[in-house]
Amino acid sequence: MNTRDTPLRLTDRKRAAVIEAAIEEFLAAGFDATSMDRIAARASVSKRTVYNHFPSKEALFAEILRQLWESSDTGEAPVYSAVHPLRAQLLQLLSKKLSLLNDEAFLSLARVAIAAGIHSPERARDMVARMGEREEDLTVWIRAAAADGRLKTPDPVFASHQLQGLVKAFAFWPQVTMGQPPLSADEQRQVAESAADMFLARYA
Repeated sequence: MNTRDTPLRLTDRKRAAVIEAAIEEFLAAGFDATSMDRIAARASVSKRTVYNHFPSKEALFAEILRQLWESSDTGEAPVYSAVHPLRAQLLQLLSKKLSLLNDEAFLSLARVAIAAGIHSPERARDMVARMGEREEDLTVWIRAAAADGRLKTPDPVFASHQLQGLVKAFAFWPQVTMGQPPLSADEQRQVAESAADMFLARYA
């Protein structure tokens, strides 16, 4: 056993426990009603330990947003191909997004961010801007297909938002706001196929 690594591992575990406790507290009581004392108690650490990692509740919330931002980066998205069918490419993109939206850790972070944003919109402004950037994968693909003459849309961003809405109506908002379970593999496939077909019927 490498004892030199033990303090670091312990520190990392305590930091992770604090973040997990903060997420639970923010979900249960909201941002304003949550205190660092309650977070420390839920994490089973001292208040000093919490402050050693995060100087303020705002800094702790910012870390949750950072994790939400990083978890939304699921790797390189499939790029547009001029030789492959549009539907197959679109289904690949939508499957990638549905995989993220089906992740309970991602949904928990999103619930915290959205709930805090409802009460204090300025807190969520950065998160909204960053999450919007993560939807750029579809916009880039739509723009490339339009430039190639295979899609007809003067506004790829608008078209991308429409497509996002078709997916999130089933695979994000019901889970975040009403506690519905994540979609099964069959349900994900159904949502992806119907969204792709509606989108292509409008723009292809």
